[in-house]
Amino acid sequence: MAEIDFLRPLHTGTKRQYVERVTAHDKAECAAVAKQWGFDYWDGARQYGYGGYRYDGRWRPVAEAMASHYGLKAGDRVLDVGCGKGFLLYELTQAVPGLEVAGIDISDYGVAHAHEEVRPVLRTGTCTALPWPDGHFDFVYSLNVFHNLYNYELWTALKEMQRVGRDRRYICAESYRNEREKANLLYWQLTCETFYTPAEWAWFFAQAGYTGDYGFIYFE
Repeated sequence: MAEIDFLRPLHTGTKRQYVERVTAHDKAECAAVAKQWGFDYWDGARQYGYGGYRYDGRWRPVAEAMASHYGLKAGDRVLDVGCGKGFLLYELTQAVPGLEVAGIDISDYGVAHAHEEVRPVLRTGTCTALPWPDGHFDFVYSLNVFHNLYNYELWTALKEMQRVGRDRRYICAESYRNEREKANLLYWQLTCETFYTPAEWAWFFAQAGYTGDYGFIYFE
């Protein structure tokens, strides 16, 4: 396993008012709405989630970096666990023409409103029961999903991600390295169920038998 950061430029490009996230609206009510994974979370008001998650090309550099690092080529099978609207999957098909891609997400709304070119290969489902055979994919990744699971779900999801992949895997999760980042994460998050330091995440990966790479989002 190796720690790799593909998302920092995207993450740091957004300015966040951490304290305002708690004081401007009823945080508990906003979290309850967000966890329905519907319109409000994706395209509703900002206090419930993305505040409008639309395709704008921002995922192309991430796709190119991942494709280069993992040596993706035409004919490779790629799975996005927690694909949302499928924007990164679409960008991967543009970066590497001929990829065979698939995605799964818990959100009916996200899949129904996904990028039209990849929508046919996306499905609604849970990362704890991936509907593909062992070793089906050449590359499996999951971005900003696993921190939304309870620890007992995380264990199963990691084993499923390990099972359906062959040798190339990548997970990115929200984490914290100090008390400031921990406080900011608690202020900002709407859907997190697991709050782990990098060392705790790495321990959990190893205990579950996950052998892929990983990265973390920090709220600095």
